[in-house]
Amino acid sequence: MNFLKETNMTQATTPTTMRAVTQDAPGGPEVLKVVETARLVPDRTEILVRVQSAGVNPADWKTRARGRFATGAEPPFILGFDVSGVVEATGPGVTIFKPGDEVFGMPRFPHPAGAYAEYVTAPARHFAHRPKALDHTQAAALPLAALTAWQALVDTADIQPGQRVLIHAAAGGVGHLAVQIAKARGAHVIGTARRAKHAFLRTLGADELVDYTEVDFAEAVRDVDVVLDTIGGSYWERSLRTLRRGGSLISILPLDETFPAEQADAAGVHAVFMLVEPDQAGLRQIAALVDGGRLRVAVDAVFPLEKAAEAHALGEAGRTTGKIVLSVRGPGGPAFGPGSPMRGR
Repeated sequence: MNFLKETNMTQATTPTTMRAVTQDAPGGPEVLKVVETARLVPDRTEILVRVQSAGVNPADWKTRARGRFATGAEPPFILGFDVSGVVEATGPGVTIFKPGDEVFGMPRFPHPAGAYAEYVTAPARHFAHRPKALDHTQAAALPLAALTAWQALVDTADIQPGQRVLIHAAAGGVGHLAVQIAKARGAHVIGTARRAKHAFLRTLGADELVDYTEVDFAEAVRDVDVVLDTIGGSYWERSLRTLRRGGSLISILPLDETFPAEQADAAGVHAVFMLVEPDQAGLRQIAALVDGGRLRVAVDAVFPLEKAAEAHALGEAGRTTGKIVLSVRGPGGPAFGPGSPMRGR
């Protein structure tokens, strides 16, 4: 009887709704709005995560602008893929997490994950334990960008010690993590970035830096084994000229009809489009690098959930160093990076 009373009291105090950022139509940052919606319930093999922080990525503002996910989901929807939070409940069959565990992940990508909310549900194996060295703000900045860099450079290119790796937009969200992952693998790292960001990139271990506003990297860089291209367009053709025969060009943008396939074949270059996937094993490797002091994440700015529109506007301006994060449950800890740690508050 006492047990029943205790259970009923717990159920009565459990919130049945949550705050989330949604949109009803495509458009600019102004279409984003905070609403109260039904709280989620974990299904079989899923966990319910109480979100502390959510990362903001180019995929978010591109989805918002076109009003449709790449998988076809249309408004209304909740944006966001990067999550750091605390396990609130587990669905049937989950054995690797329990309520109270602190986790981070990139659930469901490229399908909607709904990270811009107070709670998310997703398969348990789309998450890993949060790195001990990071708070939730920093951990939320990691999953999509770090997994992209890891899956491109390690799983796809299998870079080896001594290889020369060229990373475009090296100070960006994916780029600054890719620099460190490549260095951890023993590579010689060359990055393209504005001169103002060179000092920052040197602290991450970059060996050579090219200011793309002053110099054509295709003329300045030669004998590269792997190129990680986060830009596309004219960068594809120019990157081919930097590669050794037998080298690899890995693009995180689809190789469309503008890609010079014949030129790549003639140069003996392997070119591939890579789309990041949820990956618990990769998250564990990334967490090990972080806790081992070999990987740091730069957080340029942190916004409260209700200012998601301002976060998108900043991201679309294209001048951030590292990542932007939404604080869902209040300010996180100190952020590593050159920007204001709580810009927009």
